[in-house]
Amino acid sequence: MATIKDIAEKAGVSIATVSRVLNYDATLSVGDETKKKIFETAEELDYKKRPSRKAITPKIALIHWYSEAEELNDLYYMSIRLAVEKYSQQHGLQVVKFFQYDFEKIKQADVQGIIAIGKFSLKQVKELAQITDMITFVDSSPDDEQFDSVVIDFEKATQKALDHFLTRGHEKIGYIGGRETYRDHNTSIEDSREKTFKAYMAAKKLLDESSLYIGSFTVDDGYSLMNQAIHDYGEKLPTAFFTGNDLLAMGALRALHEAGVEVPNRVSIIGVNDISVSKYVYPPLSTIKVYTEMMGETAVDTLLERIAGRKITKKIFISTSLILRDSSN
Repeated sequence: MATIKDIAEKAGVSIATVSRVLNYDATLSVGDETKKKIFETAEELDYKKRPSRKAITPKIALIHWYSEAEELNDLYYMSIRLAVEKYSQQHGLQVVKFFQYDFEKIKQADVQGIIAIGKFSLKQVKELAQITDMITFVDSSPDDEQFDSVVIDFEKATQKALDHFLTRGHEKIGYIGGRETYRDHNTSIEDSREKTFKAYMAAKKLLDESSLYIGSFTVDDGYSLMNQAIHDYGEKLPTAFFTGNDLLAMGALRALHEAGVEVPNRVSIIGVNDISVSKYVYPPLSTIKVYTEMMGETAVDTLLERIAGRKITKKIFISTSLILRDSSN
């Protein structure tokens, strides 16, 4: 840490002046230029004394909350993992992969840092912290004060989709979503897409609780939940549906097609994630694009910063974009 003497010598002023300026002494009569010079010198010296990233090749653990089989049914998490692996390879990092949570094996791996993809319970977070405090969580943020995280603002993402529907004249809008649970117990994790949908539509006085269908984030549940909606509503089916992810949207599209419901002429669909296959379904899926490659790369950069010496935690939000294709109008 730079001392007042260091600052005074570099700024060319007295120690007393530096002390009074840094303490915002109202009785001190010095010009703004002198104050500016002192403040800038203090910032410059402080910055120079921060540890720079060292040319090291640390060994890190990549912990996935899914098994390999489960990951095949959720390409969102797969694309994040692949981005972490690819970017780590570019940096010459040693990466030890763990599918699902196995504390004892992770502890034996002797790693310097951890990238944890998915949702982890407080018990799991505490166990990981016993291994290292250099942990970057991706897609969750269990403790903003202690750990770095890379997340998506699903509240804004949901609002983007709903705003598009509303500007196109849709008022009867349904929701097909999913809920997740931590791997070590059955506690349900609150989903911000569902929560935002309810709050946003209620604020517009357009919320119909009966038009919300909740299962798991899978194609099969998207299919069965949309079939349930078709059965429940018949000719009064909502004119638009927002789905919690692209897999749900794909299942919903199949159900609508089999029922002879035209998309987007009768029902519009918007999903979330823009997974690689979204553009190839029929009709091509409108979706909120989540930049999973950027999430993975940012996670690696963030962890390397911590290993190099950064002490202050970061919570980084990656932006999203509305991608319009043929499933919505």
